[in-house]
Amino acid sequence: MFSTSGLYTLLLIGLALIAGALVPFQAGANAILGRTLGHPLWATVVSLLVSLMCVLPLILVLRLQLPKFGEAFQAPVWIWFGGLAGVIFITAALMLVPRLGGTGFIAGVIAGQMLTALIIDHFGLMGLAEKSASLGRISGVLVIFVGVIIIQRCTPPS
Repeated sequence: MFSTSGLYTLLLIGLALIAGALVPFQAGANAILGRTLGHPLWATVVSLLVSLMCVLPLILVLRLQLPKFGEAFQAPVWIWFGGLAGVIFITAALMLVPRLGGTGFIAGVIAGQMLTALIIDHFGLMGLAEKSASLGRISGVLVIFVGVIIIQRCTPPS
């Protein structure tokens, strides 16, 4: 029924779904952490420190080689944007989840991700292969934006 490559693709999609399923928990936990610590920026710092404490032992167990910082400093400056984006995302979640709710925030995040991914694909930005923004792909992203509006309009006030 499925080829080996088809099963592998399904596995990757499953892993992406699991990663995506963790995001609302991250946003909710960080929102409460921000309230508990007294400011969203402290929760951002603590969240990133916890991330670091989780990844460092993994690096040691896997006995990874030291990073190639020399090569990284020669690469385009935008490769460093991931860290900044993480800080922005965590801080935005801390501040917006209590106001929009988990569903509203995540719907907005997904809409923003889809629009940006469509643009990145269309122009082949960041070293990715070009995949044109066809009418079908644009329509799919527009449906997501309509979903965001419906979610917000149908959310009872808190």
